[in-house]
Amino acid sequence: MNAYVGTPTSRVDGRAKVTGAAKYAGEFAADRLLHGFVIEATIPRGRIARLDTSEAMKVKGVVDVFTHAHRPPLADKDEAWKDEVAPEKGSPFRPLYDDRIKFNGQPVALVVAEDWETAKFAATLVRVEYEQEAFATDLESERGKAAKVDQPHKPRGDATAALARAAVRHEADYVIPSEHHNPMELYATTAVWDGGGRLTVYDKTQGVQNVQKFLCSVLGKKPDDIRVISPYVGGAFGSGLRPQHQVVLATLAALALKRSVRVVLTRQQMYGLGFRPMTIERVALGAKPDGTLDAIIHEAIAVTSRYEDFSRNDTGWAEQLYKSPNSHHSHKLVDLDVSTPCDMRAPGAATGVCALECAMDELAVALKLDPIELRLRCYSDRDQTGDLPYTSKQLRECYARGAVAFGWSRRNPALRSMRDGKELVGWGMATGVWEALQMPVAVRIVLTSNGHAEVSCAASDIGTGTYTIVAQVAADALGLPIENISVKLADSTLPQAPVEGGSWMAASSAHAVLGAAEEIRRELARYAKAMPASPLAAVDPPDIILVDGTVAKAADRSRAVSIADAMRHGQVERIEKEKLNEFAEDKSHARNTHSAVFAEVKVDEELGVVRVTRIVSAIAAGRILNTKTGHSQIMGGVVWGIGMALHEETVMDHRFGRIMNANIAEYHIPVNADVHDIDVIFVDEPDDHINRLGVKGLGEIGIVGVPAAIANAVYHATGKRIRRFPITLDKLLN
Repeated sequence: MNAYVGTPTSRVDGRAKVTGAAKYAGEFAADRLLHGFVIEATIPRGRIARLDTSEAMKVKGVVDVFTHAHRPPLADKDEAWKDEVAPEKGSPFRPLYDDRIKFNGQPVALVVAEDWETAKFAATLVRVEYEQEAFATDLESERGKAAKVDQPHKPRGDATAALARAAVRHEADYVIPSEHHNPMELYATTAVWDGGGRLTVYDKTQGVQNVQKFLCSVLGKKPDDIRVISPYVGGAFGSGLRPQHQVVLATLAALALKRSVRVVLTRQQMYGLGFRPMTIERVALGAKPDGTLDAIIHEAIAVTSRYEDFSRNDTGWAEQLYKSPNSHHSHKLVDLDVSTPCDMRAPGAATGVCALECAMDELAVALKLDPIELRLRCYSDRDQTGDLPYTSKQLRECYARGAVAFGWSRRNPALRSMRDGKELVGWGMATGVWEALQMPVAVRIVLTSNGHAEVSCAASDIGTGTYTIVAQVAADALGLPIENISVKLADSTLPQAPVEGGSWMAASSAHAVLGAAEEIRRELARYAKAMPASPLAAVDPPDIILVDGTVAKAADRSRAVSIADAMRHGQVERIEKEKLNEFAEDKSHARNTHSAVFAEVKVDEELGVVRVTRIVSAIAAGRILNTKTGHSQIMGGVVWGIGMALHEETVMDHRFGRIMNANIAEYHIPVNADVHDIDVIFVDEPDDHINRLGVKGLGEIGIVGVPAAIANAVYHATGKRIRRFPITLDKLLN
């Protein structure tokens, strides 16, 4: 039997998804199901002066309208509303808690009716009057009020003085706008009333146990009262790490009405959820004439809400990439009247590395150095934050292989020197970096004597392929065909798992599977050794493996007994083992993934239209568990990077504190016509230190560096340096 780990294995859940058998949160049926429609605030700050539901309640089919003045009890204390990934500082948002308005789009009422159309119509009859207060939503006009937040990167040397005396200097601001999640699946919850006060809650989430604990906490319920299930997620990318308000509203209504309730947010309403915060990134680099760095200064000012401090690491990534004896990093927040930002694919790195890599390109131009050569001269073999070696770092090989695949040696460094007919051609590159994180995860495996294994874990699969990875690792560890493995995920009653994010779930869940499978192997070895005339009687247990449906000697697989015979001798029909896998804290090494991204753009000189015609992304991320789904992950990240560079921007009218493009018609994302050739290269990167399988994770690294590579290519093509993203034709033409 062939091994599955490391091969291009098709998704085990693929058939369910393409045939429609896979059910999402808003698709589960329930008897006497009610539907809720959310009414949102139309001011950014103030209070509700009057809320009249009388006309809505007259509509046939309307069951109730929940408001801050008419709802079941909710928890009072901030701690009750803090889920496992909530910001440490602040008071989490509480839907329908009181009359205060914190942001435009805040839910102020929930209309519940026998069908969705009735609920939506009745919502138009609810009259809400507000007392508006002075508000602010513009980061740039409020940047003077920014307050510094603690960051893990401490200053090294005197970066300000070193910058001042540097032979070559570059300093600039890079502005990355707010971006909103637009996953295919709308945010939805179906809260099914099971009777006796118990609910089964089908929710779009990246962490079912996080949501289950949160709901019990805010609604005062016991753990057995609420079960949360999320078998499939149609994209989340960080937006589902925290429980969203629709899950509270649907569950609250179901408990109050003792009936099942479904709440599905509209596309526009999803713009009232979290978002990637707008940042102003100041990067200053000082270098010697040979290109080696004397100073790195990276300072970010970012948006947060008035009620919570949300921040991520925008400014410390140079510590993992480039040697410099002097560095300074700072991160500041501006409190605005908006909802709390949230994680979006590669939070902090997608924005911070974009600014850093654009600045490195500008420094290369000033030094008249090839952009790759500059990075190689500044290359750091250690994480300078703690002066630590890496578990592995094959970034040099990424530069080399990516450059060859792209044809970088044919690049003419002169601006506006390359053409294809009427279009200017530009070639740019950038580096990517992300963390290789690992989290505690538990897995249960049930092996039956017919050679079938069920693997279960509360982990979510947000579309990244967790079902498939778990099946691959289990098949190899148990010596079974992958068709004999079934996987159950994303049910709060299953063995514990954290929220799925940060690129940690593949490595974390895979090693939990190995742990549980090892327990099964030991038990099967014991049964097999005790069989009459067993070929394994004299074999030491550690030398026994599971392979091809047998219990066998590792060095001589002809000495084997079938798993079925071993279990029969042990008089068991099933073996059940559960294992919590925790990773020992190890501060002796830095853990990161890396990439080198090369981009080709073609720019219409007269119209300013930019096309990204080629991307080569060379990835060093340890062992790749599934080269097929891994390739898909990187491609998806690259497409999103194209969106960051050229398309995505949440536009707010600061006179009203209201988002003006809360739809996919005007919030631009890449479509098929915007995506051309994408070449993904996985660089071999053995890593015996990070974990048993040498796995690092792929979810985030694919996007990091892509916007900068495109921006640098646009500069090479046009001679115009655009530091305010996205790069739109008006900026090029002006």
